[in-house]
Amino acid sequence: MARKLDLSTLKPARGARKKPKRIGRGPGSGHGKTATAGNKGQLSRSGRKQYFGFEGGQMPLHRRVPKRGFTNLFRKEYAVVNVGALNTLEGDITPERLVKEGLVKGLLAGVKVLGDGELTKAIVVKAHRFSKTAAEKIARAGGRAEVIAARDQGQKAQETAK
Repeated sequence: MARKLDLSTLKPARGARKKPKRIGRGPGSGHGKTATAGNKGQLSRSGRKQYFGFEGGQMPLHRRVPKRGFTNLFRKEYAVVNVGALNTLEGDITPERLVKEGLVKGLLAGVKVLGDGELTKAIVVKAHRFSKTAAEKIARAGGRAEVIAARDQGQKAQETAK
């Protein structure tokens, strides 16, 4: 006689489901006393956790080593460009143009021109800061180094956002 097959008669295959290990249920179970947790101590207790860097109760390394220095939250990070890179450009050079030409990734707090490289033509450079050697090299080539006020940069950013 064939068995009727529906949801009420379904069973898992024989041996497919194992009974869970019952630990801490006396010596007859084979898992009594220490309940498979080894010996006594912190590692045998329930709820045991060891945080990252735990050294068995010894003062951890990240607390033994002294802290040094600090981070200035008000530091202004300038995007830098060297005078030698400006030699390839013509006409007035502004921070926006430097971004467009790919010489500067982003304006951050502004642009600072440094004095590495040589300048062979007279150009007008507008930036937020100049190193002494950069300003000298631009002047020696017959150009001008014009300093832009930092707040002007913020106003331009607001105007472009509108």
